[in-house]
Amino acid sequence: LLHSLLQTDSGASKFGEVAIGTNYGIQKFTRNMLFDEKIGGTIHMALGDSMPEAGGKNRSTIHWDMLCDMRNGGKIYADGELFYEDGHFIER
Repeated sequence: LLHSLLQTDSGASKFGEVAIGTNYGIQKFTRNMLFDEKIGGTIHMALGDSMPEAGGKNRSTIHWDMLCDMRNGGKIYADGELFYEDGHFIER
């Protein structure tokens, strides 16, 4: 199933979006991705279609969001430097 989904069209297997959720007022997952992807301490990534309104160039008939809760041990590095840990940006 995954393999066939990723072959839907030429943009289906390409990276479409990434974002860090910053709304710490939301405490529970709702199973509504458009809501849950904004929960503070999470990140989400999508394969497929990117948003042209935000400068996205990848076109596809699919847009598959994937969510990760980073609040318990998650880390994000950029250029070798840790800037996000346990669901929060590191202040410098």
